Amino acid sequence: MPVSGNQIKAARALIGLEQAELAEKAGVSINTVRNMEAAGADVVRVRSDTLFRVQEALKAAGVIFVEENGDGPGVRMRKKPKPPAGK
Repeated sequence: MPVSGNQIKAARALIGLEQAELAEKAGVSINTVRNMEAAGADVVRVRSDTLFRVQEALKAAGVIFVEENGDGPGVRMRKKPKPPAGK
């Protein structure tokens, strides 16, 4: 799925991470994160393994990447599981 710089930036904002924190969690440089976000509404153009690591770090924190659905691509948070009844 193509991902835009705005999606990366919005995902990071949803979970309250600074660029440096995302870079560390994904194992990439802060400049890589900056360059990805600088793509804005355009699709991020980086090595596929780099994009995968950044997306996986964001997904592990609860982000879901939403594909283009007529209203544009986006991101949202995964629902937290409901606690079992009686707890």
